[in-house]
Amino acid sequence: MKIFKSAKSVQNYILSLKRQGRRIGFVPTMGCLHDGHLSLIKRARKDNDVVVLSIFINPIQFGPNEDYKHYPRSLKMDLMLARNGGVDVVYYPDSREMYTEDHCTYVEVNGISEVLCGEFRPGHFKGVTTVCAKLFNIVQPDIVYLGKKDYQQAIIIKQMVKNLNMPLRIKIVPIVREKDGLAISSRNRNLTKGNRKQALVIFKSLQTVRGLVKDGVKDTGKIKSKVENIISNMPGIKVEYIRVVDLKLLQPVAVIKKPVLLAIVVWIKKVRLIDNIILKP
Repeated sequence: MKIFKSAKSVQNYILSLKRQGRRIGFVPTMGCLHDGHLSLIKRARKDNDVVVLSIFINPIQFGPNEDYKHYPRSLKMDLMLARNGGVDVVYYPDSREMYTEDHCTYVEVNGISEVLCGEFRPGHFKGVTTVCAKLFNIVQPDIVYLGKKDYQQAIIIKQMVKNLNMPLRIKIVPIVREKDGLAISSRNRNLTKGNRKQALVIFKSLQTVRGLVKDGVKDTGKIKSKVENIISNMPGIKVEYIRVVDLKLLQPVAVIKKPVLLAIVVWIKKVRLIDNIILKP
């Protein structure tokens, strides 16, 4: 496994592989690897000749009062997991490498970046799309692998790729959950044992409303109320939002006539947890 910190050096190496006809699969991460990331790596390994992993905690996607400084970091473990997972190349830049003093170029996807998480984290997706555009230009991947847990992020990146005519494909890989249903996240490491038990109510609420929809409930107002009631019965959890939206434009849906996204964000103390589920009528 080769490790690069310089954009120019990793790009030159990958371009040399592409000239040999090698197909490049890319998994962009902020490190602190877990089974969700490993599922992306596994899929990339299956589909491609070369698997590239980036590890970069992107400062410009964090707001002034968010957890950039406290975001979990575990480089030594990450490199071991990457090597064991079959990663061929790791790109591990620092902030000065990614954002030089004269950096003044940003990428925005309007319309779908301002809703859901974008409503509560202004500027967040501008940071995400900017860093992804840079990474895609550096790594030159054929296929990029993203997790479905960050559904809005994946849809925004997919739209950016389409609109900017980037010569690559986006594959969105299903959510990986713990045995008890909790969606795997790097931020789960910041939960105490008690907080983690509280967090299980998120998956419980999703499963409950999935059953309601299977039984014929189509009114999204009733669905959101049910989720809120289940979560509010668990003390110590603050709901940021519960939304039912269409799968492409992420706009509110009143009545379920075709598959929709139920997206949930909650806070447990200082830990922000997201989850979602596709509801099919």
